[in-house]
Amino acid sequence: MSRFEVRYAGIRRLTAAVVGIALLAGSTACADDQAAQSDGRLTLTVDTFGNFGYKALLREYEAAHPELRVVERVLEYNEHHDKLKQRLDDGSGAGDVVGIDEGYAVQFRDRQSDFANLLDFGAGGLAKNWLAWKWDATLSADRTYQIGLGTDVGGLAMCYRPDLFRAAGLPTDRDAVAKMWPTWKAYIDAGKKFKAADLPAQWTDAASNIYNQILAQQPAAYFDRQEKLIIDDTPAVRHAWDLTVEMVQAGESAKYIPFNPQWRAALQGGRFATLTCPAWVLGWIQQNAPAASKQWDVATVPGGAGNWGGSWLAVPAQSKHHAEAYALAAWLTAPKQQLRVFTDTGNLPSAPQLYDDAAVTAYRNPFFRDAPVGQIFASSVRSKPAQYLGRHNAAVRKVFEDKLSQVEVGALPAGKAWTDAVAEAHRIGG
Repeated sequence: MSRFEVRYAGIRRLTAAVVGIALLAGSTACADDQAAQSDGRLTLTVDTFGNFGYKALLREYEAAHPELRVVERVLEYNEHHDKLKQRLDDGSGAGDVVGIDEGYAVQFRDRQSDFANLLDFGAGGLAKNWLAWKWDATLSADRTYQIGLGTDVGGLAMCYRPDLFRAAGLPTDRDAVAKMWPTWKAYIDAGKKFKAADLPAQWTDAASNIYNQILAQQPAAYFDRQEKLIIDDTPAVRHAWDLTVEMVQAGESAKYIPFNPQWRAALQGGRFATLTCPAWVLGWIQQNAPAASKQWDVATVPGGAGNWGGSWLAVPAQSKHHAEAYALAAWLTAPKQQLRVFTDTGNLPSAPQLYDDAAVTAYRNPFFRDAPVGQIFASSVRSKPAQYLGRHNAAVRKVFEDKLSQVEVGALPAGKAWTDAVAEAHRIGG
């Protein structure tokens, strides 16, 4: 679920608020553990980040399994993955079920001994529940060890403000908007028209979000399947970089840090007109920016397809309750529950059989002016290129995001920023 994989490529953001929630969840977990000792129930801890949409589902699962108490601990994206790594290193402290974002999937897959092999519990019989590339992403190369069960995927779209488009003389109907920007070059050209209207708003929120969404559409990113850094060998990263720099140099970015308080205020205050919207971002906006209801609409993304984000549930080997944890993870990721999460939060299912289900294809999100998000996102992810994300993907991505941000605020010229980013990527990824 990625999770703006979440700076996007953050949440990547909002740290203070979410850490407060996490501390509350931690104290609640302690109280629940004490209660479990007195009432005989087994406690299962679920560690997530962002908005997995599990609050109601976990209470429902508890009600159906009175022998269990289920506690969810929610942290900010980066903190969650950093803590998971540390807890695996320490051999203690991890939840019984843990969320893993796509940016970290290969990194943790390569530590398979730290996780239960879900094939031992019958997961292989469920493989067709997921898109083939989703199942394979957390499966060992010899296909004998599976550490994760897929939750959501991050089908791509573009959110936009119809009121600002109208004021700038641009089309407002979502089909007409999609026709206006069939490519990213056309999107940048539309931004120039918006800028010429001289409104008190910018075309888009941040360079990093545009960059990550363009890159998410490419067949390859930073690494190949042999973990070789391929920035110098394939045009994908440079293509996304150059288009983003063109957008920045056209003065179209509002230069916000995605998901921080200033960004959230700008989102609700109409200070930028477009926003890259992987499916999971809709749930984040609904949860964290309720005042934005009906201010934004959703249209097909420039380029038409792609995936950015999505997560898996895994069972750490250190858990003392593998069978119970697997049963919970399998239930949460079953198509029926994925559909529930989609209608509650907007997180797009990774179960392909749902993409032709009327509950998805006909679903319109009232928060986003009744946009047909089920149809838009399912169409986007159905033709997604199978992009491989290497074990150092998250670290290298952050390097390029940070350098783009320096270009965005005028701290570095684009050529120097690119050279520095490539050099640092080689230090990290070889």
